[in-house]
Amino acid sequence: MPGTKKLVIVESPTKMKSIAAYLGDGYEVLSSVGHIRDLIEPKNLPPELKKGALGRFSVDVENGFEPYYVVSDAKKKTVSELKRALKNANELLLATDEDREGEAIAWHLLQVLQPKVPVKRMVFHEITKDAILAAKDNTRDLDTALVDAQETRRILDRIYGYEISPVLWRKVGPGLSAGRVQSAATRLVVDREKERLAFVSAGYWDLLARLAAFASETEQAFDAKLVRLNGERIATGGDFDDSGALKPTVKAVTLDASAAQALTTALRAPGVKLEVTKVTSKPYRRSPTAPFTTSTLQQEAARKLRFTARQTMSVAQSLYENGYITYMRTDSPSLGQQALTAARTQAAALYGAETVPDAPRAYKGKSKNAQEAHEAIRPSGDTFRTPTSLASSLRGNDFKLYDLIWKRTVASQMKDATGSTASVTIAAGPTGTSEHPSASGALAEFGASGTVITFRGFMLAYEESKDEERNASTDATESKLPPLEEGQTLTLLELEAKGHETTPAARYTEASLVKKLEELGIGRPSTFASIISTITERGYVTPRGQSLVPNWIAFSVVRLLEEFFGDLVEYDFTAEMEDDLDRIAGGEANRLDWLTSFYFGSDKHRGLRQVIDNLGEIDPRVINSVAISDDITLRIGKYGPYLEVVDPDAAADVPPRRVNIPPELAPDELTATKARELIDAPVVTDRVIGLNPDNGKEIVAKDGRFGPYVTELAPAPAEPVAPVVVVAPVETIDPVTGEVTVAKPKRKPAAKKVAAADKPRTASIFKSMDLAAVDLETALRLLALPRVVGLDPETGTEILAQNGKFGPYLKKGIDTRSLTSEDQIFDIDLPGAIELYAQPKYGARRASSALKEFEAPDPESGKAIKIKDGRFGAYVTDGVTNATIPKSEDIEEIDFDRAVQLLADKRAKGPAAPRKKAPAKKAAVKKPAVKKAPTAAAKAATAKKAAATRAKNAAAKAALTGAPVVKKPAAKKPAVKKAASSAAESAATTTIAPKVS
Repeated sequence: MPGTKKLVIVESPTKMKSIAAYLGDGYEVLSSVGHIRDLIEPKNLPPELKKGALGRFSVDVENGFEPYYVVSDAKKKTVSELKRALKNANELLLATDEDREGEAIAWHLLQVLQPKVPVKRMVFHEITKDAILAAKDNTRDLDTALVDAQETRRILDRIYGYEISPVLWRKVGPGLSAGRVQSAATRLVVDREKERLAFVSAGYWDLLARLAAFASETEQAFDAKLVRLNGERIATGGDFDDSGALKPTVKAVTLDASAAQALTTALRAPGVKLEVTKVTSKPYRRSPTAPFTTSTLQQEAARKLRFTARQTMSVAQSLYENGYITYMRTDSPSLGQQALTAARTQAAALYGAETVPDAPRAYKGKSKNAQEAHEAIRPSGDTFRTPTSLASSLRGNDFKLYDLIWKRTVASQMKDATGSTASVTIAAGPTGTSEHPSASGALAEFGASGTVITFRGFMLAYEESKDEERNASTDATESKLPPLEEGQTLTLLELEAKGHETTPAARYTEASLVKKLEELGIGRPSTFASIISTITERGYVTPRGQSLVPNWIAFSVVRLLEEFFGDLVEYDFTAEMEDDLDRIAGGEANRLDWLTSFYFGSDKHRGLRQVIDNLGEIDPRVINSVAISDDITLRIGKYGPYLEVVDPDAAADVPPRRVNIPPELAPDELTATKARELIDAPVVTDRVIGLNPDNGKEIVAKDGRFGPYVTELAPAPAEPVAPVVVVAPVETIDPVTGEVTVAKPKRKPAAKKVAAADKPRTASIFKSMDLAAVDLETALRLLALPRVVGLDPETGTEILAQNGKFGPYLKKGIDTRSLTSEDQIFDIDLPGAIELYAQPKYGARRASSALKEFEAPDPESGKAIKIKDGRFGAYVTDGVTNATIPKSEDIEEIDFDRAVQLLADKRAKGPAAPRKKAPAKKAAVKKPAVKKAPTAAAKAATAKKAAATRAKNAAAKAALTGAPVVKKPAAKKPAVKKAASSAAESAATTTIAPKVS
């Protein structure tokens, strides 16, 4: 019998409390904690399905691409709780997020719960009381087109990854992965690095002058740059191409160092006139930028706050779920009427009514594939809360990101900044006679400009940051100019010749990569964070500061994909797939038709299956090689990249020389010159430091696979001489003649006894040490570790200082304390050690296992949350659940909400399946040996042998005595009956025919 309450299911546990409070007593709000089911791993399919069409992908590609979904073990408890609550409900409201993934979660809930009560879809884009109550009263049906689009995306990603990734495992290396969007993103980063590798820098010079109306008016001085010489424009950085030459369409003159220096000397000469020849002024206007979309929020947070894309989305999700901002996954920059009113009202109140335009500003998205969410990211509610008012409730990264969103939203509804830009041209010269032709009788023109903003408008609230521009001007010409008139004479205060070099295209940062992906239409803003995290964690790229540096393994992956899966990593093709998925979401395309075309092929596309079936031969050596020069090749091997150089004079069977590449060397830094430098560098050999005075053993410095170390080697022992063992002579008697002979003794070498060699002592050097500078005293101290600091005065236990896998530490029995540096191993004394042991082991010290602690408990378990350093890296724990922190995230920037999210995600995945223990082997029962009775054949052979021996002995005796040999007749023995078992066996296998009379 249905109950009296309505059941509301949301995605996140964080939303539950707020939404339940807004809806009141007639509703029960529960969370699905994300997806409740997903595609099963093929290895976990039931045995009878593994050999069928489902066995490859858990998707039946031969029968309508039907997926095989399962509820994970971790979600079975959640599903049971939802079913139990549904029994007492009279209506089900599915309140997951209003995007493709949220719609798919709602559909899966519907499929699993099978409700017998009315079902409605409840959607909202902010968690405020008004929004929740409005969503409750304006429900809709499930959007099956959105579900189809998300299901198509999931099936597509499964097929793409499961078909291509194994090729990478076989031809490049284990553990690699290919993905529809991640492979395109990796290609972007690699292509940019290739541009940098091919780039040739060009040098050019210019002149920078400091001018004033009078020599005494230095406060009115301004800078001007040389722009023309004898009527010809001076080349700047943007005039050169990547080969170091001027672009074909550019008409400009290039100054070299000698010409620039000569011109500087000539212009400094007394009597050279400087006159203002032209003064212009034009209006300046700058408009505010649109409110944040997911993409622009990630970009600006990276520029202004140094957030990673994943960190930005984590903080934004926390702000959304706690009711501070609207939904954070959107492509739309538009604001609803409620937000427009709130922003305009707040701008007028804080910055004056004159800063607000008469009509609201409207913004239109530029993205190629618009998200289905309907409003920009903005502060929630009909009245925006100012950052100042939230200073006590929002801390750290939450406050920083909210402040950014608030400023951008308010500024978007303010007036343009206006002013004027003045430009001035100054003629210098002609110069006198000079040895350099460029400086003799030269007429130089300098240019300067300055902008004066008279009305700041939106700039009072916010100003957008910009990405680094290539070959941007470095001079300070964008400054305020003093009042100048044409014909006015100026005074030269300073003149400097400056040399420049063109720079290659900047590496992608997370912000610029997100921007590029959006421009190309690859992926969706909601997936950009996971894309960047994936290519980082797979080892394809490494963050270096803000830049994303590709690793050499990424070059191999991209090369294989480009040569054998060219269509699939083309930027336009990947973007077209996103457009197709949008058409499916809009009900304009059929899911089954599209998947069939993608996998099996069509007139427009040859199909992934055909590509896989016709790959041909892939040579891993070719794929994993990059030619650096004619005789140097870079190889990407199992243990990393290395250089291979072939000696043309060496014999054919001599292997090529191999040289390791320093791990800190970026790909674009490995030029042919650098490679030759690495090859020609002296080979690091073992260095004998000295002799240990205690035992006379050599102390040697070595550089091994796991780093530099010192070791103690004993001199090679002399080859031992085996003693000769003499065997005593043995007498033998000939049985026929009776002759006695003595056998010659044989010399047998004694068995060698090899003494067990003692394992040489070794010790890694400290990170602060240089292997080449380690002396004998330091080496002996390292080999003597662990060092006895002293005895604990209370227990008498030795306190040892030593180095371990996770750093330096003290050890007292089984009790340990971390040290802050390796040098403390030698420096710490007994009082210092006792003081360290007096502190709590898991206090707030940086070196303890608790790297960070949060005041508030986990909302689900109610226990304290800490960040600890474990064997496999940093992790978040509440004492029950442990969640690894991704390598791409900084521990210092993990806040409380991110920690809660990591723990929630880990709980959603469930515990790792325990390894199945091998069944214990039962001890074999030893059966008593059964003595077999000799067979008749064996007995006969023995008797025959004995008779022959007797005959031989008798013959020998007769020869000695002269008596004849009498041969006795052999005694006839009775036949031996077969054992009963043999008879039974014969009876069981043979059919006896009856007698015929």
